[in-house]
Amino acid sequence: MLIHPQIDPVALQLGPLAIHWYGLTYLAAFALFMFLGLRRLRHEPFVSITGPGAWRRADVEDILFLGVMGVVIGGRLGYCLFYKPGYYLEHPLEILAVWQGGMSFHGGLLGVIAAMAWFARSRHRSFLLVMDFIAPCIPPGLAAGRLGNFINGELWGRVADPSLPWGMVFRGAGSSPRHPSQIYQFLMEGLLLFILLWLYARKPRQSGQVSAAFVAGYGVFRFIAEYFREPDAHLGLLSLGMSMGQWLSLPMILVGAGLWWWFGHKATKGVSS
Repeated sequence: MLIHPQIDPVALQLGPLAIHWYGLTYLAAFALFMFLGLRRLRHEPFVSITGPGAWRRADVEDILFLGVMGVVIGGRLGYCLFYKPGYYLEHPLEILAVWQGGMSFHGGLLGVIAAMAWFARSRHRSFLLVMDFIAPCIPPGLAAGRLGNFINGELWGRVADPSLPWGMVFRGAGSSPRHPSQIYQFLMEGLLLFILLWLYARKPRQSGQVSAAFVAGYGVFRFIAEYFREPDAHLGLLSLGMSMGQWLSLPMILVGAGLWWWFGHKATKGVSS
């Protein structure tokens, strides 16, 4: 049985300014996106697009800026809507209190989709091509966020069998060992999903299939991880013994898999006709 190291959430204190580890993980996520985005410019079909519609570094920078806005706004609104709608309906001004915590990945994803739709429309680019561009660059940022959760000792897992070698006792979660679910999500939604998508996107795919694979892949890995993650205390387990995270992941799996098939089917049908 392991004991969570109880790392100080403040990485650096400069007078009244406190720099938190979680904030640094966000910066790392944005830096990783920029690094990978520039390398995506060398992949097909982006490297072959020339002329006024060519993809450039400035596009990656704009996508990152809009993506950050989508993550923050969508993530906050998603948390308020999906997890505590009654509370924020009574306290609407607290929706703006992002420093108090409370972000939803699923809301952030919707925010990013909206931001990318605006980018595609304003730059006269294909929305599906934009989504295919960013999809393989997102998982490393998710991995960084899960490391931040682990450092903060939050979003811990369910109680584990005492014989589990990596079972961990978290401060504020009682004396029983728990699954370090943040690390599970780091490995599945972060590293594994990144490797699979990056390799998948390196070969020619039908427009929309890379982003559809991301949606379905994240949904599958998040659904699995939720079996080891402690449900939100104010929600508990919902219908069919599933958590809110699992119920929100189910549409991702179904929609992602359906779109992946549809985009491939349309291309096949077009060739045969």
